Amino acid sequence: MKNIIVLITDWCPHCKRAIDWIDEVKQENPKYKDIKVEIIDEEKTPAIAKQYDYYYVPTYYVEKRKIFEGGTTKDIVRKVFEEAIKTDI
Repeated sequence: MKNIIVLITDWCPHCKRAIDWIDEVKQENPKYKDIKVEIIDEEKTPAIAKQYDYYYVPTYYVEKRKIFEGGTTKDIVRKVFEEAIKTDI
């Protein structure tokens, strides 16, 4: 199981929905409950955000791999969680 990193801003309406969907998806599916989700606000912690290659928020990473960037849906959030539970073989 891998960690999820989400880059956001406070003023972004897509980011606010994404955070709500992250909580909903975790509650709906018990297999996601142990996945750690780190939310990084690019304006509050710019030094950390600059370590990532992205243009739009929200942007989702599983470990260091970018999964999706920009406007989002609940289905995209589910896909990010599915990437996080995949095992590397």
